[in-house]
Amino acid sequence: MARPTVALRQGTFVGTDLKRDFPQTLDQFLGIPYGLSTAGERRFKPPVRVASSTTTFDASQFGQRCPSGIPDGVPMGEDCLNANIYRPKQRDTSQKLPVVIHVHGGSFNFRSGHARDIASLVAWSSEPMLGITFNYRLGAFGFLPLDGSLNLGLKDQALLLEWVQENVAAFGGDPDNVTLMGVSAGAHSIGHHIMHPKTKPLFHKAIVESGATTARAVYPYTCHLHKTQLQIFLEHAGLSSVPPCDLFKALQSLSFSTIKSASENTFIHFMESVKWPFQPVIDGDGGIIPVAPIKAWKDGNFSRIPILTGFNTNEGAAFVPQDASSPTAFLDFFRTLLPSLREEDLRELEQVYPDPTTSCNKMYKETRPGLGSQFFRMEQAYGHFAYIAPVRQTADFACKNSTLDNPVYLYHFAVNSSVNGGANHGDHTEFATYSQRSSSSIESISKSMHAYWTSFIVSGNPNSVAGNCGARPEWPIYSGARTGQKMVFGEGNDILAGGKNEGVAAKVEADSWAADECEYWWNRTELFEQ
Repeated sequence: MARPTVALRQGTFVGTDLKRDFPQTLDQFLGIPYGLSTAGERRFKPPVRVASSTTTFDASQFGQRCPSGIPDGVPMGEDCLNANIYRPKQRDTSQKLPVVIHVHGGSFNFRSGHARDIASLVAWSSEPMLGITFNYRLGAFGFLPLDGSLNLGLKDQALLLEWVQENVAAFGGDPDNVTLMGVSAGAHSIGHHIMHPKTKPLFHKAIVESGATTARAVYPYTCHLHKTQLQIFLEHAGLSSVPPCDLFKALQSLSFSTIKSASENTFIHFMESVKWPFQPVIDGDGGIIPVAPIKAWKDGNFSRIPILTGFNTNEGAAFVPQDASSPTAFLDFFRTLLPSLREEDLRELEQVYPDPTTSCNKMYKETRPGLGSQFFRMEQAYGHFAYIAPVRQTADFACKNSTLDNPVYLYHFAVNSSVNGGANHGDHTEFATYSQRSSSSIESISKSMHAYWTSFIVSGNPNSVAGNCGARPEWPIYSGARTGQKMVFGEGNDILAGGKNEGVAAKVEADSWAADECEYWWNRTELFEQ
């Protein structure tokens, strides 16, 4: 059988079949460039679109992934601006397919475009669709806080969106029905693109999972923290004494391995405090993030599109120290993480999250063996600050400006996936792609989430397409903080954590969980964007 072939302005690409355990065979095209190599003179500069060509290219292998500290079997390098496309092999070629583009997470420092099984999402969908994953620059290569090199990873993403508009029709996709989907840093990224409308829309719907444009604090690139992180990076790179006028050329002349090592060592330096380096920054007029995200929300400067967004119960479990036991550990952690918190803010923080070792209120009492007495309290507070409050903030601002044409849907993933982690950050990802089917109750949750997600990708409404789970609850449109309703997935299920409770696959609940805690963080968002 002939291999799938697509002719583009930049050349002809020959893909392969992908079968696995899917109910249908897919065509896959791997490693297709959407931008030129970022090495040499193009290092630390905005991306450049690919030139025209009449060459035929083999698209059967992943292209280079962008430099990152965690190997995954795919070679990494600076010629990494490439995309992967998945589509059903047997399809009506006269029908334009809805398109979903996955923006990968990894704290803007790790992971790659093939980190999530988008092929599974596409293959198990009852309605044909086209899935795209891609790589963008990470760490110091993509987010160096240096004038002229700001937010390059986000600019890579924007170039990919433009490339999709130009080329997706050749693969059978509909350029007028594009959904962005991403978790964590991928979700933060999508939030920034929602805030940066183009003259011609580059996407039309968004699935924003465990992340938001206001998540984890967004600062101007000139702030003290970013200046400190840049200086530490330059010290690791051996450039701390280079005059500012010579710095850019010196950075471009460094070896690939030197930059990669300096980037990783800088991340390690800040890892314990969770004040990660190489993040999106407020870059001013003409930039990707021209103003503080909270200001853009309040001023109404964002795209009015359908949004499906949500969070997991224990978003903070992966990021705070498990052995935290000292009575001062909680405040010390947040005082270091957020120096803009005033003493009165810290006093109120202790009231919102009462110390389980001294207070009569045992809401945050830690009973699991091997964990410090402050762990549950700390992971809940950090999860609320970094992910849950920003997600609900997105939902609340967006729904206040919504109509039937741009509704908002909120979810809460509650599956207890491990004893220590609970419903941890990122635990939902395999459910939404129908990759997690380890038991009948787990499969029921996966089936419902996959059906909602694919229905939203097709139509902008998670209820309109029955998919492979027709008998599922109607997901209501979100109407606002405290008054709205959300869809809860897997509440009470602890099978993956070694328990026997199957819980409920999907049910509608009022959005009241942790409302007071989130309001504490909402009231201080502007402190974290100065």
